[in-house]
This record gives sequence, structure tokens and C-alpha cells, in this order.
Amino acid sequence: MGSWVYDETYPLYQSSSCPIIDSQFNCQMYGRPDTDYLKYRWKPTNCEIPRFNGLDFLLRMRGKTIMYVGDSLGRNQWQSLICMISAAIPRGAQTQYITGDPLSTYKFLDYGVSVSFYRTPYLVDIDSVLGKRILKLDDITKNSNAWRGVDILSFNTGHWWTHKGALQGWDYMDLGGKLYQDMDRLVALERGLRTWARWIDANIDKSRTKLFFQGISPTHYNPSDWTTGTSTASSTRTCYGETVPMTGTAYPGTFPDQMGVLKEVIRDMNNPPFILDITFLSAMRKDAHPSIYSGALTSEQKANPDHSADCSHWCLAGLPDTWNQLFYTALFF
Repeated sequence: MGSWVYDETYPLYQSSSCPIIDSQFNCQMYGRPDTDYLKYRWKPTNCEIPRFNGLDFLLRMRGKTIMYVGDSLGRNQWQSLICMISAAIPRGAQTQYITGDPLSTYKFLDYGVSVSFYRTPYLVDIDSVLGKRILKLDDITKNSNAWRGVDILSFNTGHWWTHKGALQGWDYMDLGGKLYQDMDRLVALERGLRTWARWIDANIDKSRTKLFFQGISPTHYNPSDWTTGTSTASSTRTCYGETVPMTGTAYPGTFPDQMGVLKEVIRDMNNPPFILDITFLSAMRKDAHPSIYSGALTSEQKANPDHSADCSHWCLAGLPDTWNQLFYTALFF
């Protein structure tokens, strides 16, 4: 809980000086005309959070590995952290970028720190059988090999569980050896998360590994979520044209049901992660999405924001920098 405060000393870096921002997050490069969205600081209700210090982060993390695991919201946060650290290191510091799928790693060689992203939108495994993609709700053995021995793990999942049609990432779901063409998506999410939770409880030693789970990142495709009353003068149907955060302490829209499932599964764990609960503070940021200012869109798509605006990812610099400021605070303060 808290509020967004305008602060001229932000952002912590310029997107033009960051080495690895994906075109779909690089709003300034792709023509976003306003910059106020870069200048908001999160002020929790009962405390102040420390300003992120990239050099301090590297020195405390010397010789350690950090891995974000999940979907493109995890990738958003991974790139944000690399930008935040890169802005603070001395000129000429040695870095190395190894890009791949599912694993990409950025190394700060002078400090022995590596920051990785492992792409697995459902956390659980997907197998290919006779050209069909099988989402294995009970199996995580393939993916989890990459997570062993990492010092700090931050997981996320959520958005892909609701995708249907062309966006759906699987052809069948396998539950207990039986194939399903579909099922209630929240039930599927819960089964997948319980498989993940069992693996964590059995394999992660929390005296060695710090464990985080990123709360569900909200989308802003429906202005009725944030325009109260019936007088919606705006004809837009997305986050296009939004330039300021919401104010107040209650978000009028609906919260992702997935957050309830996540909290329930984590409550039952012996070895629970720290939940980086970014859902509410992100829900207030209808202004922070790429909208049409994304290198992933064609000029025809940009001309049609109602159908093409990206209101699920976040601009960099931008909101994920706050997620990482909270991550930094939870790790060290």
C-alpha cells in the first residue's frame, strides 16, 4: 500500500544509455512523446524505501548469481535491473552478454555478478509429442535443472494461463497422465503452481538461496477499470494516451484472480518465497505501458491503438525499476 509521488530526481537511468532494452519496452526510442511517467517514486504508507544504489548492489552481491524465471514480465524486470546497475558502474567496467532461449545472462565481470533470465511462461514443463505441445501440469524436471545452485531466484507466472486461440502456448494439458484439450484456467494454474511449490520445498535450501515470487502484474485494457462513474468522455478502449498514474488508496478495477491462487499455494508451502506484491502499485500505473510506442508494432498497428496497444508490458525506464527497488530493499534492508 502507498502512493505515487512525482519526483524530479527520477528516472534512475536513460533508456538510450542502457545496453539491452528490448524494442517492445523501449518507449522513448519508439516515439513516446511524454516523459512525466518516468518521474514517479513509490511511497509506501508507513515507511520510506531506500533509493536504489547500483554499486552498492554489486558490492553486496559480489560473486553471486541472480535469476529471474518466468514470462516476459520477468524479462521486463530482468532488463530493468541490468539498466539500473549499468547506470552506476564505472566507465570501462567489463560486462558480458550471453543471449539464448530459454536462458540469457548478463555478467558484471569485475564484480563476479551474473543476472539471468530463464524463459518459461508456465514454470512447469512443455513437451512436444508428434508435433503437439503438451503442457505438463505435474512435471517441472526439465526447467528446474537450470535453477539449481543459483543464489537468488525470482519467479513469476500468470498472463499465459489465460491466453486462448493463437496466443495459447500449448495444444493439450497433461494432468496425472491424462490429456485435456482445456480446463478451468485457474484450476490449471493452481496445479502448475503446486508442482512448482513441491519442487521448491524439496530442492531449495533457504539458508543458501533467497527466494522471491513476483506478484501478478496487472493489465490496463479496460478504461472502465479506472474511470469511475458513467461519464466516460474518452472513446479509447485501452491505455493509449494515459499519461498520469491513478491516485487514492483503492484501485477501482478488478484484481487478477490469479493473485488469490498464488497466495493460497504459497501459504501451504514449507519453504515459501518472499512475495514481491507489486499488483496494487502497478495497477495504479495505467500510464506506464508501451501502448503503441513499441518496436514490436507495425505502422498500421500503431494507427489502430484500440486493437494493437500493448497494455500488459511496461516501458523501460519505468515501473519495473520500482519492482527492483523493492527487490533491493527486501534483499538488503
